[in-house]
Amino acid sequence: MRHVLVTTSVAAVVMGALVTVPVWAEPQARQEQEYVVLYEEGAAPETARAAVRAAGGRVVDENTALGFATVRTTAAGFLRRVDAASVLEGATTNQVIGALPGAAEKLARSPEKLFGTGSAPRPKRGAKGEPLSSLQWNLRQIDAHRTHRLERGDKRVLVGVMDTGVDGDHPDIAPNFNRKLSRNFTVDLPTDANGAKLDGPCSEEPDKSCKDPVDVDENEHGTHVASIIASPRNGTGVQGVAPNVTLVNLRTGQDSGYFLLKPTLDALTYAADHGIDIVNMSYYIDPWAWNCRDNPADSAEERLQQRTVIEATNRALRYAHRKGVTLIAAAGNGQADYSKELTDASSPNFAVTKGQKPRSRKIPPSCVSQPPEGDHVIAVSSTGPSKRKSYFSSYGLGYILLAAPGGDKLDTKDKKTDDKAGIWAAYPENVARENNRIDANGKPTVSYVIRQGGAYYLSLQGTSMAAPHVTGVAALIVSRFGRRNPGGGLSMDPAKVEARLRASAVPHACPVPADYTYEWFGTSGTRGTSTQKCEGTRTRNGFYGVGIVNAARAVR
Repeated sequence: MRHVLVTTSVAAVVMGALVTVPVWAEPQARQEQEYVVLYEEGAAPETARAAVRAAGGRVVDENTALGFATVRTTAAGFLRRVDAASVLEGATTNQVIGALPGAAEKLARSPEKLFGTGSAPRPKRGAKGEPLSSLQWNLRQIDAHRTHRLERGDKRVLVGVMDTGVDGDHPDIAPNFNRKLSRNFTVDLPTDANGAKLDGPCSEEPDKSCKDPVDVDENEHGTHVASIIASPRNGTGVQGVAPNVTLVNLRTGQDSGYFLLKPTLDALTYAADHGIDIVNMSYYIDPWAWNCRDNPADSAEERLQQRTVIEATNRALRYAHRKGVTLIAAAGNGQADYSKELTDASSPNFAVTKGQKPRSRKIPPSCVSQPPEGDHVIAVSSTGPSKRKSYFSSYGLGYILLAAPGGDKLDTKDKKTDDKAGIWAAYPENVARENNRIDANGKPTVSYVIRQGGAYYLSLQGTSMAAPHVTGVAALIVSRFGRRNPGGGLSMDPAKVEARLRASAVPHACPVPADYTYEWFGTSGTRGTSTQKCEGTRTRNGFYGVGIVNAARAVR
């Protein structure tokens, strides 16, 4: 998951019963702002459009399948009038406007960016399978290597990667990549309202456009996720969990790694309407790590926007599920127990009004992170090489359904960082060059990048890496048990896919003691710890859900 909440901690204090009157924080004069406006379910589009106009807005785009519009306005009090309109459910901003943490801070906050030191690992000579198979402990943990003798996936199974894009030219992506079906639902945002760089100037893009092609990833995250799901067995580098299924790029994330509401809604609608069997969502929708319907710490404007994110996302998830899409998401990297009250100090992670900054607020369990806590979504926690829950992985009884390998670079004997304990997958060369991780001759300059056969591979860790393992197993299930649909593909009821994932997972008990303390040592010898409590039984608990996903059992 790209966005993480390492400042999140469990709060022991229960919120009191004090009732506060929300205050509308909309400025009285503003430049043109873009919103996603959600119609009431069942409202006639023409009636809803009239209400938008009455509130001072102008519809520039509309999704009639879900019932929402993209609206622009300069009117003061627009959100207040939307909230009062009986045929409008709510609204939220559709542009990133505000300060972002600097690159160094983002690097430090993200477990995906925890890199080891020293030289890159050397794959074992004579290893069976792909050249880098000896580094793929993750496939062995879920028995995928044995599964491939029986089932490697079917080209007719379509897997949507809702992420930052997919490098369709990478040798370990290209054979399974479908350009024709792929779509980019985002537009690059060069700067924020204060002029700070977000995705960068469009003039610096290879195509000089703010709309990237469907086969480009300028972040690395989406390509890594796609590779875990379905890198082919072609003798190039790594192999995916389902090496024969088809990858479809449904880009929802910005180059900068932020994910907005509208691309998520559009991607889910597209997946539902174009026969996508499974989607992988390794992110949460910005700017709120958790969306609350009625948090006393929020203004009336913020409450309305968060309610809109909850309702709109759930509407899209229900639509996709109803049309046969299995929905899988990463649980989050914040070491947070989603079943307990939390303190979140990271939101909003960008300002929707000038001067707005992240602030500390209490988060009761009724608040939700979208999409992982959305309707019909399978939330996945992360495991390390020893099968312990990864130190960074969020958890919670009733939240986590399945666990899967996502890496844990501190799951080592000496409790020091080791890139071998991460997940190795495809890495776009353009990103490697931009970040100076390879030199002018193409040689890797860091231990967490490997060049193999002219292509590059990166070691990452995160629940973002765990979710695609479950997605890959779901693709194997549809390949094995799905039925031919009128469009020529394979389909399977998402409820049946989930049932097989549940039944075939290997139960994993809580650690003893259940209050498990993670310990590690930094490069300077400094000690770090984190104590996290696992609740539940062997067959259903907050760390592992019903168990660790298992490919071999799933396709028997």
